[in-house]
Amino acid sequence: MARNTQVTADHNAPPITQILAEYVASHPSRGWSDAVDHEAHRTFLNWLGCTIGAAHHEAAKSALAAAQILQTAPQASLPGRQEKVDMGSAALINGISSHTFDFDDTHLKTIIHPAGPVASAVLALAEHKGLSGRALIDALVLGIDVSCRVGNTMYPEHYDRGWHITGSTGMLGAAAGCARLLGLDVQQTAMALGIAASQPVGMREQFGTMTKPFHPGGAARAGLMSALMASQGFTASPKALEAPRGMIQTISTKYAWNEITDELGQRFEISFNTYKPFACGIVIHPSIDACTQLRAQGVLADQVERIELKVHSLVLELTGKKEPADGLQGKFSVYHGCACGLIFGKAGEDQYADEIVNRPDMVALRRKVEVVVDDSIDEASADVTAFLKDGRKVHVFVEHAIGSLQNPMTDANLESKFHDLSDPVLGAARTTQVIEACWKLGQSPDVRSLTTLSQG
Repeated sequence: MARNTQVTADHNAPPITQILAEYVASHPSRGWSDAVDHEAHRTFLNWLGCTIGAAHHEAAKSALAAAQILQTAPQASLPGRQEKVDMGSAALINGISSHTFDFDDTHLKTIIHPAGPVASAVLALAEHKGLSGRALIDALVLGIDVSCRVGNTMYPEHYDRGWHITGSTGMLGAAAGCARLLGLDVQQTAMALGIAASQPVGMREQFGTMTKPFHPGGAARAGLMSALMASQGFTASPKALEAPRGMIQTISTKYAWNEITDELGQRFEISFNTYKPFACGIVIHPSIDACTQLRAQGVLADQVERIELKVHSLVLELTGKKEPADGLQGKFSVYHGCACGLIFGKAGEDQYADEIVNRPDMVALRRKVEVVVDDSIDEASADVTAFLKDGRKVHVFVEHAIGSLQNPMTDANLESKFHDLSDPVLGAARTTQVIEACWKLGQSPDVRSLTTLSQG
């Protein structure tokens, strides 16, 4: 029986695999503004802090134990730990650690967490080869540009189908960054992207489990391996991204090719990166911000009769867990996030500990949160009203939460966040040294000075 397939396929797509390969292979080192370069350093700093902070989490320990069964060679470091493993395992484990706390960077246009796959891959390779910090920063900027531009091409339809877009685009960014570090020519870089294009990873069903942070780790390892294979002559389709049965048209019903080509080499997606002040899903941040403001206005948890929270439907779709059982589930509960904001005035990793999620006062308060879906409210906003037992009402509307592009975290905010994550692992004094090294990374002759300093 004949099948009618690819009825909406675009057979005239531009040669974006080749376009991106030429871009990655030939764009000049530091071929962007000082502002873009500074954002790259902010991105790496935030990624490293998140990675160190979760280095001893059960997810990282389990992944390391599995990798060690393979008798891995000590090629690359695991920040926050003493062990060394092979490059691929380092990319995997560091990618897992960086995303375990759900505290990493976010490209808000696509909800991609771009540094997890790209930084995890390029740091492992750069350390093994003894490359400079400038080479790493260049690879980070270009790799993130590739993954986020492909994400722009497919979002939101691809995400709405259930793909975790961080993993399903991250292997392309990781492959691009590693191809750049290896000095691959245009043809080899196209092959690296082509090999990676057959390895998108991650389904949204896994949110709230250890497998969610596996996605950026798996993408990092896949991208690194793709570049290494291409460097040894392994081949792929030269149209792996754009062909009717290529990656993009297979896993998305939207393919806005201009999102890849517009202002390529002039506009850099890392410029639109944001950093989380709260260790949970990004769509919860406006609600937490609002509840911290209620607390700052003197509202106490024991005064509250109920809290009315008005948000876009996507917030409930992604973070609607009313009764989270542990910290991982708590990160996907807007109810728990509101309780954190009002009781603690913050929502760092400590507020997502299992014992906090199950603490009686937290459970009682989050049960007082009533969510009203209102799609006239932007996904990045929240409208919160606290109805108090004495009859008063206190209202807060957050249009743009702290950490957004419109209300960004400062360098000092990022350093404070890094200390909160790293001090328990490395100690405050060494954490300060690591932070200073991150800001100067683009001037470092060898990234090994940083990786050595970052070991637990």
